[in-house]
Amino acid sequence: MDVVLGPLLQVVSIALNLYLWALIISAVMSWLVAFNVINTHNRVVYMIGDFLHRITEPALRPIRSVVPVMGGVDLSPMVLILIIIFLQGVIGRLAFSL
Repeated sequence: MDVVLGPLLQVVSIALNLYLWALIISAVMSWLVAFNVINTHNRVVYMIGDFLHRITEPALRPIRSVVPVMGGVDLSPMVLILIIIFLQGVIGRLAFSL
């Protein structure tokens, strides 16, 4: 059982890490679009933004329904990042105990 669980926990940890980076890039990209630093009329920028929105929005939507927008700032990505960091800590402790 430990032989299978160790690599599985590593895969889950890597997936969480990639999702964490996708959240960060999506948030930074939304700021850059809001301040007209990058333009979504550029096809590559649009495709990257659309991809990031499609993979992050399903996880952010339930958080947005609970966490209010404060002063025009959406805090749901920060909440999700904290949840992912917590899950990574739990997975790390679980993997260490094996």
